[in-house]
Amino acid sequence: MKTRYNTLDIVCVITELQKLIGMRVNNIYDIDNKTYLIRLQKPDGKAVLLFESGNRLHVTNFEWPKNVAPSGFSMKLRKHLKNKRLESLSQLGIDRIIDLQFGTGEAAYHVILELYDRGNVILTDHEMIILYVLRPHTEGDKVKFAVKEKYPQNRAKEGEIVGRDRVLKILENSKPGDQLKKVLVSNLEYGPALLEHVLLKHGFASSTKVGKTFDINQDVDKLLVALAEADSIFQDAKHKQFKGYIIQKKEERPATDSSEVEYFYSNQEFHPMLFEQHLNAPYKEFDSFCLAVDEYYSNMESQKLEVKALQQEKEAMKKLENVRKDHRQRLVGLEKLQEEDKQKAELISRNQELVDRTILSVQMLLGQQMSWVNIEEVINEARAKGDPCAMAILKLKLEINHITLLLHDPYGETDDSDQEGIEHGKIPSMAVDIDLDLTAFANARKYYDQKRSAAKKQQKTIESHTKALKSAERKTKQTLKDVQTITNINKARKVFWFEKFYWFITSENYLVIAGRDQQQNELIVKRYMKNSDIYVHADIHGASSVVIKNPTGNPVPPKSLNEAGTMAICYSVAWDAKVVTNAYWVWGEQVSKTAPTGEYLTTGSFMIRGKKNFLPPSHLILGLSFLFKLEDGCIERHLGERKVISQNDETLSEISENDLGKDDDIEVPVLDESDEDEMKIKEQLEQEEEQGKDDMNIKSDKPNLSKQELIQEDKQEISEFPDTQIKIQHFGGTRQLLIEPVMTTIETENEENVIYLGDDKPVILKPQKQNKGRSRGASESSYKEHNKHKNNVNEESMRQQSQIKRGQKSKLKKIKEKYRDQDDEERQIRMDILQSSGMQKDLRKSKKGAKEQQNKHLKREPRVPKPLEPKETNEDYDDEPTAQAEVDMIDSLTGTPLEGDELLFAVPVIAPYNTLTNYKFKVKLTPGTAKRGKAAKTAVAMFMKDKDITSREKDLLKAVKDEQLARNIPGKVKLSAPKMQNLKK
Repeated sequence: MKTRYNTLDIVCVITELQKLIGMRVNNIYDIDNKTYLIRLQKPDGKAVLLFESGNRLHVTNFEWPKNVAPSGFSMKLRKHLKNKRLESLSQLGIDRIIDLQFGTGEAAYHVILELYDRGNVILTDHEMIILYVLRPHTEGDKVKFAVKEKYPQNRAKEGEIVGRDRVLKILENSKPGDQLKKVLVSNLEYGPALLEHVLLKHGFASSTKVGKTFDINQDVDKLLVALAEADSIFQDAKHKQFKGYIIQKKEERPATDSSEVEYFYSNQEFHPMLFEQHLNAPYKEFDSFCLAVDEYYSNMESQKLEVKALQQEKEAMKKLENVRKDHRQRLVGLEKLQEEDKQKAELISRNQELVDRTILSVQMLLGQQMSWVNIEEVINEARAKGDPCAMAILKLKLEINHITLLLHDPYGETDDSDQEGIEHGKIPSMAVDIDLDLTAFANARKYYDQKRSAAKKQQKTIESHTKALKSAERKTKQTLKDVQTITNINKARKVFWFEKFYWFITSENYLVIAGRDQQQNELIVKRYMKNSDIYVHADIHGASSVVIKNPTGNPVPPKSLNEAGTMAICYSVAWDAKVVTNAYWVWGEQVSKTAPTGEYLTTGSFMIRGKKNFLPPSHLILGLSFLFKLEDGCIERHLGERKVISQNDETLSEISENDLGKDDDIEVPVLDESDEDEMKIKEQLEQEEEQGKDDMNIKSDKPNLSKQELIQEDKQEISEFPDTQIKIQHFGGTRQLLIEPVMTTIETENEENVIYLGDDKPVILKPQKQNKGRSRGASESSYKEHNKHKNNVNEESMRQQSQIKRGQKSKLKKIKEKYRDQDDEERQIRMDILQSSGMQKDLRKSKKGAKEQQNKHLKREPRVPKPLEPKETNEDYDDEPTAQAEVDMIDSLTGTPLEGDELLFAVPVIAPYNTLTNYKFKVKLTPGTAKRGKAAKTAVAMFMKDKDITSREKDLLKAVKDEQLARNIPGKVKLSAPKMQNLKK
């Protein structure tokens, strides 16, 4: 297949693209590291110019998949070319180098595209100083292609006049026997297709050889006429637009039913005109050369898949034909064997006396204990004397106690040929092996037995032939169907940009990527990580750089942070060493490439500035599963599959109707255990509450009160500290507790009462010796009035207050100082923000169980990251996919396909096992001894035997290549799954 331009193609495409001159650059995108798109526009039209280093340049009408984040080269091109006009588009000399100039004067920039060898794309300023080069290298000893070097414009070849002297010199320098076409192609600029066209047109075959079928003296004038026509076509291409042609190859598609013949047309070459050598080949014609090239390259991948499928179909049909051929040969062999055994038996019977005498003679010689050599000499002497027995012996096989006799039909005519004898029922002469231990009759019977055995075998073969052939045809049809299905799936297969990295999607729909090596670590941080993203790294040397993509800028929940931390640990040396360690997260803006000393770090190494937020240790447990790409119409059915689990979704749903009445008001405070200080304080306060309370369900028969008031009143009624109120408030994504002591009395050794009225200064009440009862009554009165005004509590509850324990006074003072500025509105806002990220508690457990659960997870839940304001950058992301587009991309992938979903393809994914809880297919991976490839195949085989799998899902799993299955597994593994042992058996 043709993959790059020749010189004539470049001339034709430059002529056609002159219509783009004057259009402004709207934006620039990159498809891959060698292919770029330039979007041009003018008031009356738009165009998209596509160029690929080393291969092509043309206008495209197809929608090409663009990288989500632009490459460094794209950003450089945008910086210098955006909003500038395309001023000129020309070829340097007659070489395959194209110069695109944008802007004029000192504001001019050049994009130089090299379409030969490995190719290159170079951006220069108006003085041809290189600003950016796609492939830096040195050509020769002096010419350097690097930034700040000057691009050498004189390096392109200049055209020469094709005259008689030049052609004669080319021919004289060639070797006798060289093909004429190859000699001309390497010395002239017309290209192989155009030269072959003019040579054929003027009577020179493709196999014409210099010095043999081509005479330099006689045929040079005819060759000059042909080359003059080539030059004329070449010059015309510089001034007028040519049509486009795609040359195809017709191939018959194999089919099990011979009546159905299908043909497949594969694209082979593209040309600006229909050449002589392609007149008899199928082709497609287009109005312009660019249209033909655009069609050719857009279908190239699908064409490759079709050709590969065609080869697989041919191999399947070849196997079926081999089965048929093998059956036919087996039947023919059995029939021939029967006929030979029958003839041998009949010859022995008709020569019975001769056979018996020969057997007896040889046995006598053996009985005399003569050596085999002497026996052979005796037989030769007897043959010379005309002994009939000796003359019948062809060969001695005494090692197996056999002799070979040449037997003739004594009733046949010697003049008849073998074929004529067979036609008349006569047996020709034949060499027959005779067993010396058997008589002639016994030897004949042995051959008859062999004939009967072969006849029975033939009958069984004939009986099984139909069944075996039908089975082979059925397998072949299924193979053809599978090949076509997999081909269609692979055509629809879209390779996502993140698949080149380690990746997975968290339980809460965040995309996580990690580098496979140091170069990818560098690429992820420099190109794909933004300030709002989260950088996660295992606390171990050489671990992969993990980035949580956070396009919305909202806080990343702790569950996603923990899952990313598990990934960071598993993709490190901890997997092979089976060591559990910690990971930490920081904001993207905390990651720097420069050390504090100003030293630039090595590839894949980064400096973390500021505080590291450590995550709890994670187990080395991953899972293998599949995500299925949904058709656009089915995506809506799966929205919310991976979402942040909110308090209302799970916690409240766990409260059964038997525990609560229909009119009950429920307020379930979700505690944020990520704040260690708050948890300790909360735990101490809960220890003071009622010990007989068995569960944490909150009930109330006062529907007129608010939820918060119900909680406060209940706690006031049952608490040992009825005057202490606990409020939960939120600041920037973190939950804080507000303990507000309404009024607390402490009896000191000097019998002084210290009253806290809600401010910073305690009021000390000293007992008076005189009127002691009055003084006490006054203090109780003010105490009641203050509590009634502040907390709306009754007099009886105030009398139940007890003495504060040792150390509680200073703690309450610190708490009051910390949370004194909070009000109810701010507390409610912070509760809403953190509603989904707190630890989900089982409300039906006892209070003791709840405290144990809190202690278990203490210091393990990470702090919820707060959203940061992204810093302003000079990068231009106009018309780039927005954050919502990135979310929509991963929303189109589901691990739980529903009945009726239209699935396009399957993508294997390796993720922390907890992430795959709801996936349809999953298997657990832990460090072990099994090789990655074998483990992946075993997992897929298990999925294929799932009783709930559909035929479409089977086809999608079959279409996944083996290298895609195992490439993200961190190392040697152990598989764990239900019924795994049954599968192995």
